[in-house]
Amino acid sequence: MKLGFVSAILGELSLEEVFSIASAEGYECVEVMCWPNAREDRPYGGVCHIDVAGLTQARADDVRALCAKQGVGISALGYYANSLAEDANEAQTVRAHFRKVIDAAPLLGLENVNGFIGANRQLPLEENMKLFAEVWPDVIRYAEDRGVKVGIENCPMLFPHTWPFGVNLARTPAIWRRMFETIPSLNFGLNYDPSHLVMQLIDPVVPIAEFGPRIFHTHAKDMRVNRDQLNEIGSLELPMDRSTAKVPGLGDVPWGQWIGALTGAGYDGPVCVEVEDEAPALHSTLEGRRKALRISRRVLRPLIA
Repeated sequence: MKLGFVSAILGELSLEEVFSIASAEGYECVEVMCWPNAREDRPYGGVCHIDVAGLTQARADDVRALCAKQGVGISALGYYANSLAEDANEAQTVRAHFRKVIDAAPLLGLENVNGFIGANRQLPLEENMKLFAEVWPDVIRYAEDRGVKVGIENCPMLFPHTWPFGVNLARTPAIWRRMFETIPSLNFGLNYDPSHLVMQLIDPVVPIAEFGPRIFHTHAKDMRVNRDQLNEIGSLELPMDRSTAKVPGLGDVPWGQWIGALTGAGYDGPVCVEVEDEAPALHSTLEGRRKALRISRRVLRPLIA
């Protein structure tokens, strides 16, 4: 396995500066965000460290030269938007850009891109499954033709205006199973993040035995469930009203068991820290985010060395 982090936490820096920090902080790879240039209005969205829309082979070679200079690799390209949005123009724009991300991967010598399935928050589960079956087989065939694997992150994207279904269909093992029955392609899999399962009160280790071959990439983010608050408001309220995102080691994810299960399933890919810790000391300044990376490295490095 290789230890990396998600570039979204360094949105104000250039790609060269991101790689420089990765090297200085003891990380081997970075998942590079590839949003369109237009900024998004949600935290950690809208970060563009590689402009895939204008990527040529010459510019891709320049990126690869930066990697070589800093001794840091790219674990995957990431673009996490809603391709099944109820707004047809939004959905079409997202789908078109995701194809550009897929196109960029071979230019950079990569085979992994990550994203969301998305969801229409106005529709129930079964209607969203139908929409998924209409849209995503073509996307995966497009990726197959280019030798690219698509890893879907299991974040449900639960906010007050999207509760209770969220805007990313791929939120639970039961849904993953149906997704892979619909699209059995070996180029279609998961970007597995344990924090989103803990938030939903699901064991983050158990699914690995079944879905191990489908795990192409992983995010290392922790989640702390406030049991007193859970006892107060119950499980039917917005999960983040009784949960807090943390850096690895400061929440409830059993990292040793999680890494052990991944190893047992044959996974040997990237483990990329995703810093979304709400503690001001770990996110409000660049030095704070570097501190978060240091804490995460000290927790995870002994487990994946």
